[in-house]
Formats: sequence, C-alpha cells, structure tokens
Amino acid sequence: MTNRDSRLSRSADLDPLGPLRDPHDPGCDVFLTGAVFLDIIFTGLDSAPVRGTESWARGMGSSPGGVANMATALARLGLRTSLAAAFGDDHYGEYCWDALEHGEGIDLSMSRTIPGWHSPVTVSMAYEGERTMVSHGHEAPPPAGPDPFPQCPPRTRAAVASLAPGRADGWIGEAARRGARIFADVGWDETGRWDLGALADLEHCEAFLPNAGEAMRYTRTECPRAAARALAERVPVAVVTLGPEGSYAVDSRTGETAEVAGIAVDELDPTGAGDVYVAGFVTGTLAGWPLADRLAFAGLTAALSVQEFGGSLSAPGWPEVAHWWQTAPDGLRARYGFLDELLPRDAARAPRRRAVPTIGFRHFA
Repeated sequence: MTNRDSRLSRSADLDPLGPLRDPHDPGCDVFLTGAVFLDIIFTGLDSAPVRGTESWARGMGSSPGGVANMATALARLGLRTSLAAAFGDDHYGEYCWDALEHGEGIDLSMSRTIPGWHSPVTVSMAYEGERTMVSHGHEAPPPAGPDPFPQCPPRTRAAVASLAPGRADGWIGEAARRGARIFADVGWDETGRWDLGALADLEHCEAFLPNAGEAMRYTRTECPRAAARALAERVPVAVVTLGPEGSYAVDSRTGETAEVAGIAVDELDPTGAGDVYVAGFVTGTLAGWPLADRLAFAGLTAALSVQEFGGSLSAPGWPEVAHWWQTAPDGLRARYGFLDELLPRDAARAPRRRAVPTIGFRHFA
C-alpha cells in the first residue's frame, strides 16, 4: 500500500467497497471541492436570540464546516476521499487542515493554504429543531495556474457536487467524461426562479438529491413524490429527502421506486445532516446495494449525526452504525437486516474526534 493509500484508508473501520476493489481501480473513491469553514455551533438555546439581550447556550462545539461536512462523512464510512479546497493561513485553517488530513485520513494533496487569507467562519445557533447561521468570509484568490486543481479532477469512482443556478463547473463534466459517477445536491435558489434548465451540470449527474421543498419548487409540483418522479425524467436516480419522514426515490433506468421512513431520535444539532445523508447514499450506491437499502442507510447515518455537535465531526462511522444495530428497536430490525451481514461482529467503539468548545487543546490526555 502506498503512503497515499494508507492516508486515504486510515480512518476507515470497514471498507464497504472491499469486495469490489481491483488493482486497476482509481486510487480515489470520491472527489469533491468547495469552501471549508470553521464552524462554531451553539446548542441548548431555548429560543432565538433577542435583540439587545445576551443569550447563554448550554452547549458549544467547533469543527471544520462547509464542504468538510461531506468529506468527513464519506471518509468515516470508509471511502477513499479526496478534497480540493482553499485553507486560510491562520489558526482556524491550520486546525481544519489537521482535523481533515490527520484526524480523518482525507487526501488534501489538491488543496492549498493561501498566505494572508483568513478562514471563512460560520456561527450556527440550534433551537426548536432548526438552526440559524451567521457567516463571514471572502472568496479565495484563484490559483496561479490555468486549472483549479493540479489535476482536473483526479481519476475517481465518484464525485459529489453542489449545483447552483446559472453556473457550470467544468470539472463536473470532465469527471463524468472520465467515468466518475456524479452525485449532486442543490442549495436554495436566491433568484426565486427555480428553473431546472438553469442547473447546467444536471445532465452529468447519475443521482440528484434535493430536499422536498427544493424538489417541489423546481418541478412545480405539490407533492414530494410527484417531484421525484418529475426529476427522474431528467436524471437516472432522483432522491427527495422528507426530513424526519424519511426519503423517497425513483430509478428511471429500472422503473423502481423506494420509500423509507425516518428514524426518530433526540436531536441535538441538525447541522450537516443533509451532507451525511448524501454520503450514506453514495456509499450504498458504490457498494451496489438495492435502492431501498441505500435510502435506509443514508437516513440512519443522518439520524445518528444529529445526536452530536457540529456538521463534520458529528458524522458517524461503522462503529457507531454497529452500536446502533446492536440495540436497534425490534420494529426496525427487518428493514435494516442488511446490516447484519455487513457489519463486523466485534466492531469496537474507538474514541472518535468530536466537536469541542475550542479549536484544539495544547495537550491531549
């Protein structure tokens, strides 16, 4: 195993693609790019902050955020993950780099630290099952060379992209042409037009995973399931997430549909749950699981993540999945029975890095 392969697999507790791996396969399972934030999360607020007053939170955590949420979730599920991102030349940037590369085994060979540029920061306040965020940052200076990455992009099994109206990212089409399977989500359309035709890179996607509100607006439908069927006319697999209710998917290649209910949990912080969901779905897809099992696994990983602080460091790995399965309610054991053969019998719950109320202590016990 090369040093790079060792770094990419260091954080894996189980390799979901192990039976499928071949010496001629790409060294990278999933590639992604985007902005890395330093997230500061306040939880335990009884209500939204009121102007002119001081609010005290019962909980606080700090962790890498932004695209780091997705990268960490993928790596913790055993996928060899490569991230291209700009990092600030400050303590926040140093902390995020260390947390991702050394803490999670994510390949940052295509990332860069920019002298004199400070890290973007988001403060997230969680209350009443929702969150309010305040962010600050400046766009990173472009690289000196003609391409956004040293290799544009690397050879990879899959790539995860975030689509935006009116924007085409050249690397997405190039990755698809090189054989990568493209999975995409989408953010809120600030233009208010909600025009599917404006999502230029949708044509390259194997799977599109919006939430119910986004899906219905883009398809002009009043039902998430109708929205999924409409989206399946544009992409091979359309997945619409329904929040606590679960998710619904349509595979237009086979005509298969699947719907899986959500798992009720005591929610601490919903930050990054959507990213964890996508990571779970990507994992199941690359491993060749049935559509319903992919939805179930994605929903499970998202449910486990909201019980911890922060977006990236709340993501579960296989030990957390195994622990849940060992104590799963009887009513869910049939639906999640596929985990029984997948999980190792002796999965130990080794300490995992979690968000704490600082960017790092000087000394560790």
